[in-house]
Amino acid sequence: MLGEKGDFITSPEISQIFGELLGIWFVSEWMANGKSAAFQLVELGPGRGTLAEDILRVFSQLGSVLKNCEISIHLVEVSQKLSEIQALTLTEEKVPLERSAGSPVYMKGVTKSGIPISWYRDLQDVPKGYSFYLAHEFFDVLPIHKFQKTPQGWREVLIDIDPQGSDKLRFVLAPCATPAQAFIQHDETRDHVEVCPDAGVIIQELCQRIELTGGAALIADYGHDGTKTDTFRGFCGHKLHDVLIAPGTADLTADVDFSYLRRMVQGRVASLGPVTQQMFLKNMGIDVRLKVLLDKSAEPSLRQQLLQGYDMLMNPKKMGERFNFFALLPHQRLCGRSQQINAQQSKPSPSPVAGFSELAWQ
Repeated sequence: MLGEKGDFITSPEISQIFGELLGIWFVSEWMANGKSAAFQLVELGPGRGTLAEDILRVFSQLGSVLKNCEISIHLVEVSQKLSEIQALTLTEEKVPLERSAGSPVYMKGVTKSGIPISWYRDLQDVPKGYSFYLAHEFFDVLPIHKFQKTPQGWREVLIDIDPQGSDKLRFVLAPCATPAQAFIQHDETRDHVEVCPDAGVIIQELCQRIELTGGAALIADYGHDGTKTDTFRGFCGHKLHDVLIAPGTADLTADVDFSYLRRMVQGRVASLGPVTQQMFLKNMGIDVRLKVLLDKSAEPSLRQQLLQGYDMLMNPKKMGERFNFFALLPHQRLCGRSQQINAQQSKPSPSPVAGFSELAWQ
């Protein structure tokens, strides 16, 4: 389902620069938070492992900065097939994988750069330690409830057998109120709303962990800030596909409502964004990194690949404005001079959070 021959291609599959800049973001936050002696990198829904591979390459290249830090990788993946692909991408073949089907940690190994790596089916099984969390195109695949405003009030959109043909499905409105309506805000102004309760549960789990042990979460996905209505759609072979036809054969997705994620934070940690992918990557220095790679590549086909990848990631009509970045950070990360320790002394101003503020060369 992933890659050029599948239903969709993700940003990491398009260009190595994407993963490299995310790797730099995590190192930047690790430094801004005081360079802890150890951290966990936790990725939710790691796809084929391409993104983690690019991030690990950055960690290796910045070995002199990270040399005294103990890093471990923790992947949350429900698909057995994808976990095998991730292991092939990321682990050292000479070190056999430990498998334990019934255990919360169902697979363990060592990455090519010698970092311990573990697989879990659920975020709750990942050890609660100082961690950086990554969710790239993860939230958009979680199931949603859909609601339509009617003269009788909100009604949930359900799926039913089509009376015209027993092998067909159709959308119907619930005849009366359903329990899921509790998720709709009292001041909602849209006439059609999609809500993802699972996303709320995961956000609250991330907030609880960051509040407890520090770290940060970076979420990247296509979505909106509480403005869109009906976004539920299917993709099959890179083409839009009717979600009700041949269920199970196409990738189903709905745009992430970042206003809902922010609401689920409930003030426990600070949230930043959403900012567009174009803005985030520009602030992370994508133009500088592209120039370095172009200067290094003599091969015309490689140069063309880099430029096409850049265009796909940054062009507003492609991924540049359709994808957004959103971050969760401990409150103290953003508290600067405004909080006095005592009358004479104040905390130093915190460094800006990379990607969410303009890049300044010093």
